[in-house]
Amino acid sequence: MQTANDSDRLPRPATSPYDTWTRPSPTAPATQTPVEIVTPASKSSRQWFRPLRSEMGRWAIILAIWIPVVIGLLISSLFGAIYWQSREDQTRPVDAIVVLGAAQYDGRPTPVLQARLDKALALYRDGIAPLIIVTGGQQAGDRFTEAGASRDFLVSEGVPERAILLENEGRSSWESMESASLLLNQRGVKRIMLVSDGFHLFRLKVMARHQGLIPFAAPATDSPIEQGSRLEFHYMVREGGAVIAFLWQHGF
Repeated sequence: MQTANDSDRLPRPATSPYDTWTRPSPTAPATQTPVEIVTPASKSSRQWFRPLRSEMGRWAIILAIWIPVVIGLLISSLFGAIYWQSREDQTRPVDAIVVLGAAQYDGRPTPVLQARLDKALALYRDGIAPLIIVTGGQQAGDRFTEAGASRDFLVSEGVPERAILLENEGRSSWESMESASLLLNQRGVKRIMLVSDGFHLFRLKVMARHQGLIPFAAPATDSPIEQGSRLEFHYMVREGGAVIAFLWQHGF
């Protein structure tokens, strides 16, 4: 017969929870998730490299969008200026009228040149200026200069020859404006009225200002290059390129 004391000495079952549980050691370190150690050098390089690459990409996108927009606005503004100048008549008292040359037929003005001369003649008769300068040299194969043909027409219409000055060397608008400015400077003339086809006037005013003149403009409205025509649009496009080329060569 077993007693209570004898049962304490019997072996415990192997499955006793007392056999599988152990007290944690107070000195055992707690399990921790591994942490990446970033050195100051690697941390600094990442902080600089990532923002720099991101910023460069952002600016590349901004420039890709805005550069075409800005160029488009500048070109549109230029054509707008050419168009509005072609429709604006700035008639007022000046010191001289400058008529830009055009082709002539063996001493007779072509319809384009005739329209310019008719406008200059009307301005002169209205007392806008006491002096007219006609421009344009001799093209290959011509017997007469554009300026000479213009002078002969104005004289035949009653303009005194002493009131007409010839610039008969220029073969381009710029050459004519350069030579005309010399004639004007010799007489102390600054305020001028430019007469030509409307699409041509904006560029002429830019050239005149480069010569130190104070230009105004009056379009030859009776020109066969009619306002609003496809031909006028063609000339305006060409003028836009000519203005850009002139400013590129001579400065803004």
